[in-house]
Amino acid sequence: MAVEIGVSDRVLVTGASGFVGSAVVAALLAQGVPVRALVRATSPLANLPRDDVEIARGDMRDPVAMNAAMEGVRYLFHVAADYRLWARDPNEIIAANVEGTRNAMQAAAHAGVERIVYTSSVATLAPRADGAPADESVGLDEGDAIGAYKRSKIAAERLVETLVAQGLPAIIVNPSTPIGPRDGRPTPTGRILLEAARGRMPAYVDTGLNLVHVDDVASGHLAALKFGRIGERYILGGDDVSLGDMLAEIAASVGRKPPRIKLPRAPLFPVAFVAEAIAHFTGREPFITRDGLRMAKRHMFFSSAKAQRELGYRHRPHREGLGDALSWFRQRGMLR
Repeated sequence: MAVEIGVSDRVLVTGASGFVGSAVVAALLAQGVPVRALVRATSPLANLPRDDVEIARGDMRDPVAMNAAMEGVRYLFHVAADYRLWARDPNEIIAANVEGTRNAMQAAAHAGVERIVYTSSVATLAPRADGAPADESVGLDEGDAIGAYKRSKIAAERLVETLVAQGLPAIIVNPSTPIGPRDGRPTPTGRILLEAARGRMPAYVDTGLNLVHVDDVASGHLAALKFGRIGERYILGGDDVSLGDMLAEIAASVGRKPPRIKLPRAPLFPVAFVAEAIAHFTGREPFITRDGLRMAKRHMFFSSAKAQRELGYRHRPHREGLGDALSWFRQRGMLR
């Protein structure tokens, strides 16, 4: 039986000022659903229509703040995450994604929240040995994961699964690589789009991504709340695209020549090492990292067939996501 989200149902969205979180807020508001947006005290609110949402200030790592934000909430979208592929202290990423999730789930259970959608990632899923698109059937072991972000998302997803076994009414969604408007930070993928559009990526490595419009990911969140089965996970993906093809499409859209040089990964590791060393002094996340190069060894292709079958999930062509992302960046003067 489908769950109905009514105009009298209070919904909490964590990470609401972020890329995916703000898209979920927009999708809820479009259906007339009252939204409480949990944001940190330092979070910019440019992505949120402040007249239409109730702002709750707090950090998911703070159990007191999470309990306060959960009062009177019927449904929870726990979207907040520390999405970085590098940090001076990798434990910051793990603390946010694991302990933050623990606090959110415990607060939801204490408040009697009826249904939860937890935003995981395809980073928790094992790639197929034959190179075919992976699905939800096989999870990746934490010990096999590359980098603090992937390890933290696997640990957090396993935590949610354990709590579901104890009665927590949570559904897990696994977005692939969202692209589109409101990527203000930007995300690691958004940085690639920006650098490519600025003509600063003359070469690339042989890898691939599953690209999905962020607004389709948001629609998938709502579909998971309405139709998802408790304890199940659902890939919210789009099109499988090679990095070379993506860069060519970006170049064509901004009137630049596409990069022609395909580089092997091995010679780039010393470059990444130096970039990370510099980042330790500057505090600015490096564009190239050793973990990123290790991840690039595989084409990260995924199938959303389960979400399409059970949730009615659909996605638009990835080129629309690229176009909307570049248009949003251009309007804010970020392509200069």
